[in-house]
Amino acid sequence: MAYPISGTFDSTDEALIARWRRGDQRAATALVERHAQPLARFAASLGGREGVDELVQDTFVRAFASLETFRADSSLRTWLFTICKRLLLDRSRTERRRPEGVELDERHAVVGYDALDGLVAEETATRVRDAVARLTPLQRDVFTLRVTEGMPYNEIAKVVESTDGACRVHYHNAMRIIKEELSND
Repeated sequence: MAYPISGTFDSTDEALIARWRRGDQRAATALVERHAQPLARFAASLGGREGVDELVQDTFVRAFASLETFRADSSLRTWLFTICKRLLLDRSRTERRRPEGVELDERHAVVGYDALDGLVAEETATRVRDAVARLTPLQRDVFTLRVTEGMPYNEIAKVVESTDGACRVHYHNAMRIIKEELSND
């Protein structure tokens, strides 16, 4: 699902929250438009490729339901990422309890590439995904938030419930591991 972008980016999150609290539903729409795409990328990068749209919607439902208690100790963005991560963990726990059954059909088979560039790009993407998958969960979270979302370490620390310094170390170690994995041929 593509998320729309409107011209409401001139308002801060705090101003939009205040407008929403006063009953302006357009403010809620602006908050969703502003944060939905980064949340979707984050969820997909953590393995939540199935049902990303639903996960993003659930994140906003939970956030709007408890927005009155949002104290702004961190940014709204950080708070939303934290909610999304917790929902993804809840979903993962639920799925582990279900019996597994994998269904494959012809659409899952790779039948060829149109160009060498496509082959190289896919191979590189697979190697990067495999390298990221070998990271510890905390390293993966820190790496993903830093690389795909460009989050500063202080916000990452709040999402992963750690410290800035620890997040810097996890990111450094994640980069070292990924580089080593990619240099192994």
